[in-house]
Amino acid sequence: MAKSQRRYGTEDVEHYDRPRRRTRPRTKDRPSYDDADLGRVITVDRGRFTLVMDGAPDVEVWAVKARPLGRKGVVVGDRVKVVGDTSGAEGALARIVELEPRETVLRRTADDDDPVERVVVANADQLVIVTAIADPEPRTGFIDRALVAAYEAGIDPLLCITKADLADPESLVSIYRSLGVPWVVTQRGGDMSALQDELDGRTSVLLGHSGVGKSTLVNAIVPDAGREVGHVNAVTGRGRHTSTSALMLRLPGEGWIVDTPGIRTFGLAHVEPERLIVSFPDLEEATTACPRGCSHAADAPECGLDLAVEAGRLDPDRVISFRRLLEARSVPTYAL
Repeated sequence: MAKSQRRYGTEDVEHYDRPRRRTRPRTKDRPSYDDADLGRVITVDRGRFTLVMDGAPDVEVWAVKARPLGRKGVVVGDRVKVVGDTSGAEGALARIVELEPRETVLRRTADDDDPVERVVVANADQLVIVTAIADPEPRTGFIDRALVAAYEAGIDPLLCITKADLADPESLVSIYRSLGVPWVVTQRGGDMSALQDELDGRTSVLLGHSGVGKSTLVNAIVPDAGREVGHVNAVTGRGRHTSTSALMLRLPGEGWIVDTPGIRTFGLAHVEPERLIVSFPDLEEATTACPRGCSHAADAPECGLDLAVEAGRLDPDRVISFRRLLEARSVPTYAL
């Protein structure tokens, strides 16, 4: 028997692959994996995947990708079909054989001229944009970009303002009120019930710069999470990366939360301007009066948004805020 055929069992598609040498395949039948176990990817580390299986939420299983998946990416939040040893015992290793269709995909690019998309997380339905009101100072450019990514992915945004004991959050809230972005405010050692209510029953991704308090929030909401907490550099005003990989955690009630590493750039090369306005039905309706090829920017001639504002049908602050999001696509990432 060929070496490649000895490595895989009858439940693996590799067992049925055509051998490399000049011999005929044993069979053309392929396993359907209808009876494969279903699981959810909770973290990824150097080609190894940690899963929790349906029906065994307290058991963590290590797995690798099956060869036929090739370069197809498997990310945190993915639902997968798994074969092999799913007991979670020490030394056990399962194999991911199929990737279930994704409901949502949160993407970013390294910068605005990078054609390669990076999937941040799959199957999330809420993006929690975490920003401190001070130490470090909030960066509206990053918040705008995160909002654009959320709207493009069809994920509900939530602005979470931390360290409210250091400054009044109203100055930041007022910038996004006209867009209808919901928000919660937290402070060190304060009540987390408002944030917990927003997270309950949902799959939420925490996104923000290093040092804004993402890991502190996770430790407060999820008992025994044990996420390392960092500090802000007094000279640069930036935080140190404490979370080095995305980790998905089950909430005490219903739902999941994903803690992501702190990031300093969020490229939007994958976002088309016409997809952004779809998230604002009232604004999209006004653009029916736009000339063909209208960019909807502030300098666009005869834009339907301006006509609707002049007629009193649109809130001018809402249009200004939307155009700020449009402009965020072209602001260099290093300026964030």
